[in-house]
Amino acid sequence: MQSSAECQILRMPDSDIALYPSLFDLAESDRLFHDLLTNTDWRHDAIQIYGRQIPLPRLTAWYGDPGVSYTYSQIKMEPSPWTPSLLSIKDRIESVAEVSFNSVLLNLYRDGRDGVSWHQDDEPELGKNPVIGSVSFGETRTFQLRHKSRKDLGIVNIDLSRGSFLLMSGPTQHFWRHRLPKTPKVVNPRVNLTFRNISPNPSS
Repeated sequence: MQSSAECQILRMPDSDIALYPSLFDLAESDRLFHDLLTNTDWRHDAIQIYGRQIPLPRLTAWYGDPGVSYTYSQIKMEPSPWTPSLLSIKDRIESVAEVSFNSVLLNLYRDGRDGVSWHQDDEPELGKNPVIGSVSFGETRTFQLRHKSRKDLGIVNIDLSRGSFLLMSGPTQHFWRHRLPKTPKVVNPRVNLTFRNISPNPSS
């Protein structure tokens, strides 16, 4: 059962960001978390840095419509078919975002040693103004944003708790970078899903 579609608009320059703190209630969030943790086809990729293969500090998976591939950090991912749980999450966020998504990148942060460094979701296949729908289950982690040129804005911290939905659209990916920093604290696993709409022909 849906808990709350309460929406908080983040008043940040050069952005269009909305936070739904509890789009999924706690019971549903826990059920989906355990299902995703157990039944996702997780993979542990590595990136090449100065000739060395460095494992990513997280596990990932890619699901979506047939043929919707995705490449980041020179890692190409081919989609696994949608599962019932992923489709139910997709339907929920599409109903409030009024946006259709055709794919999702899942990240499993196993503990505080897992994270993701500063980046933008601005690959060509995401289109001119990418729309990213981020859903979180499991442990609460701090999501950070930093403007590319305005140092006076500092770092924006957002605690993404279980059942939350963060929608980033408009010019956000052009002007802001984001990350999930590692933490020395003892934390439990977190599953994050970033829904996207991949263009089959980025050059068009």
